[in-house]
Amino acid sequence: MSNDVLFRLAATIKDRRNARPEDSHTRRLLDDGPLKPAKKLGEEAVEVAIAALVQDDKALIGEAADMLYHFLVLLESRQVPLDDVFAELQRRMEVTALNQEKRKAASR
Repeated sequence: MSNDVLFRLAATIKDRRNARPEDSHTRRLLDDGPLKPAKKLGEEAVEVAIAALVQDDKALIGEAADMLYHFLVLLESRQVPLDDVFAELQRRMEVTALNQEKRKAASR
């Protein structure tokens, strides 16, 4: 599997915005604006937490995949590009790395 799977899934979700509602669960989620995708993401997050605590790895993986899908649907419902989320993660990693370097230099 390629590392770009999230980008491909995000593109598929975006394409489903134009699908017929009777043919696409994703389209039905998007039709309700961010409310329904946000609720589904919250439900999936709880299911991930439960799976992490009391279920096997296969269940956790399945729930994590469901959560990522609903996260991408929520982003699409707000028309927030996945690239923007990755850019923010990159920015935070750079700040963290810079802060670690400052702490190392101060402790010398």
